[in-house]
Amino acid sequence: MSLKRACLIVVVILLIDQISKIYVKTHFFEGEWFRVLGLDWFRIHFIENEGMAWGAEIPGSYGKLILTLFRIVAVGGIGWWLWDSVKKKQSPYLIVSIALILAGAFGNIIDSVFYGVIFDHSSGQVATIFADKPYGTLFYGKVVDMFYFPIWSGNLPAWLPVWGGRYFTFFNAIFNVADAAISVGVGILIVFNKKAFGKS
Repeated sequence: MSLKRACLIVVVILLIDQISKIYVKTHFFEGEWFRVLGLDWFRIHFIENEGMAWGAEIPGSYGKLILTLFRIVAVGGIGWWLWDSVKKKQSPYLIVSIALILAGAFGNIIDSVFYGVIFDHSSGQVATIFADKPYGTLFYGKVVDMFYFPIWSGNLPAWLPVWGGRYFTFFNAIFNVADAAISVGVGILIVFNKKAFGKS
């Protein structure tokens, strides 16, 4: 696969990711949600987080900055991996996987770096793009998530160890296009491992 095609994948994923995030941020307030096509298991549910999986945070006043800088360095490394894989004519499975992971990581970095100085807050109101009074500073933006698939909710059987009798929702994560791209990229590497790491 050529570098042009790999870059096209990255650009398309980035555009879809950012357009969806900007739309949600400028049309919903934080916590607002609705059912897609009236389906209870497919919702658009707008939340924001500091950028780590499952809403986790690095403690301390510089935790968010450390996370953002680490991600920028990681994206540089992934970008080099993509370029090197194309140069060495590696498997298209590997190149597509790296392109998806790169696009996803870069998409969430855009939120973290720039959203704090572009938007005002979304708490109880719909955010304004290019606001006069943005909610944060450079490198301290929040990542926008919106896709929610609570496929099943209910109390688990009491006989189950550890979680027995507890209320449980599957699938409980709220994510965005960038997260999905990373997950699909990693999934390809796992499922098609031999093809991905074999020569083209």
